[in-house]
Amino acid sequence: MSSLPGLAPSPPPELANYWEATKNDVLLVPRCTACGEAFWYPRTFCPFCHSNELSWEPASGGGTIYSFTIVERGMGPWEAVVPYVVAYVQLDEGPRLLTNIVDSVPAELSVDQRVSLVFDQAGEYKLPRFRA
Repeated sequence: MSSLPGLAPSPPPELANYWEATKNDVLLVPRCTACGEAFWYPRTFCPFCHSNELSWEPASGGGTIYSFTIVERGMGPWEAVVPYVVAYVQLDEGPRLLTNIVDSVPAELSVDQRVSLVFDQAGEYKLPRFRA
């Protein structure tokens, strides 16, 4: 578990299944059953074909760093944890998600590096983050 702060989410009822799964360290990825596309961020319709026919699949937990930045100055609760990494991670299932890379040396990270899913407690739920 990293030392990065995280705001506790207040999920809408239609995304309760996604957030409930995080309590058990499961990242659910929505996939459209009409067009077959997996996507991120969780929502109730497909951003590709606008269908509301979705399935929610557990992610494997693997991915690669698509892009990242090392933040050297933070504000509020983030001020005490600099430097920290904000990254887009390309999940093995296809979608990219904006997240943090934790428990890793920022200067040793690189694009296309393999990462694995970890969760950080944020109130009642958990936030998906990744470790190199």
